[in-house]
Amino acid sequence: MADAFTYGGQTILSHPIFVETILPFLLIFTIVFAILQKSKVLGDGKRQLDAITALAIALIVISFAQAVGIILQMIPFLAVSLVVLLVLFILLGMFWKDSIPKGYEYFLASVITVAVAVAIMYFTGAWEWLLDILYGRTGNAELISNTIFIVIIVAAVIVVVWKGKSESKS
Repeated sequence: MADAFTYGGQTILSHPIFVETILPFLLIFTIVFAILQKSKVLGDGKRQLDAITALAIALIVISFAQAVGIILQMIPFLAVSLVVLLVLFILLGMFWKDSIPKGYEYFLASVITVAVAVAIMYFTGAWEWLLDILYGRTGNAELISNTIFIVIIVAAVIVVVWKGKSESKS
């Protein structure tokens, strides 16, 4: 009787139908529904319309195997990242009871943004493409290097000008 609830020695939660269909569907549906509810894009108090839209988007996403594959690859990263963020926020809460100092807010936001961007690039295969370009395995290495250098210079100029404006207001 116990064999009815297992699949090849694994639990029912590791069954391909559950892992490749139900979990990605629930994840996409929940995220889209929450975004629609919070942003009120379709109107205030339109829960049914938000639910139908989230249902349609989730069904469309799970109908494409490549999208489901990317989601399945990112779920372990998401789980580990959430645990790391939870521990980080607990540690920050021990030191700063009221609020995080302004400089640390931006630093944490930038670290989280970079980590998410690198994870997305890694799981979608864009990371290998970027490394190929940066290390000159394609013909555009000089163009890409110069572009990255110019972006860094522009970012530095923006930071300097922004700090100059904030200091002049004080």
